[in-house]
Amino acid sequence: MGERVDVAIIGTGPAGVSAAITLKIRNKNIALFGNPALSPKVDKAEKILNYPGLPNVSGLQLNGYFKNHLDSLGIAITDEVVTSIIDMQGVFGLQTKSNTIYEATSVIIATGISFGKPYKNEDNLLGRGVSYCATCDGNFYRDKPVAVIAESEKEVEEAMFLSEICSKVYYIPLYEEGKFSLNDALRGASSPDNVELVGSMPLEVIGEEKVEGLKLKAGDIEVDGVFILRDNISPEKIIAGLEMEGNSIKVDRSMKTSIPGVFACGDITGTPYQYVKSAGEGNVAALSAVSYLSEIQKNNS
Repeated sequence: MGERVDVAIIGTGPAGVSAAITLKIRNKNIALFGNPALSPKVDKAEKILNYPGLPNVSGLQLNGYFKNHLDSLGIAITDEVVTSIIDMQGVFGLQTKSNTIYEATSVIIATGISFGKPYKNEDNLLGRGVSYCATCDGNFYRDKPVAVIAESEKEVEEAMFLSEICSKVYYIPLYEEGKFSLNDALRGASSPDNVELVGSMPLEVIGEEKVEGLKLKAGDIEVDGVFILRDNISPEKIIAGLEMEGNSIKVDRSMKTSIPGVFACGDITGTPYQYVKSAGEGNVAALSAVSYLSEIQKNNS
């Protein structure tokens, strides 16, 4: 079990950083989930011309300023991917890929919009063979064949974990030089024989009532489970009842979502996709969360 906090913030782009800073200044106990390097997307910006007070700042410089600000306030980043959020009547339970549960009175979603297009039939079979967390759901597939679609190199560890409990693991790396990383792992003295590297693009999850296989460009494979391991997971798949508008979370001007106690900010709330807009919304979401906490405290006193 992880810690209990006032507010959990998911995302370390400008919106999440801004929300974390505001909440820390307001003396709230927070957990900030995301990349310790903050936002790789911001890093790649050559010049940002409209960030107040920082004319012609590069994305790399802006991320550096963000990191320095977080460090100056003692705000640590929890390098874990949140796979599900459960509304437990007055407290939210956040489950991560490591199967750790954190509790928060309020949640701010600032994940950006890089979720990846779902595979055909992925949504229909979610929870019926499709999973986003190997350590959370791996035991459901003990002694069964599974496929792992990995969008980052760190998912090799997830495949190795599954190899200990599943009869067969098909590992499909969708990242640069991913094959080399897996091959190196398989050459070790204790490398499992039941992990097979697959060099073909996945197209569709096969099955009606439950997963029966995975369609690849090179042909089909029969599996009972498909683990789709992305760095970010679409919010409506993380928490039930979240109202969306297309790929964006529907919010009001206070950054409130359709779920009381859950707020959203930044690119995930829609256009314009601007760093300064994201930072401003992060501030608003944080202040709204503070008001929500005050109301909860008042009602409980």
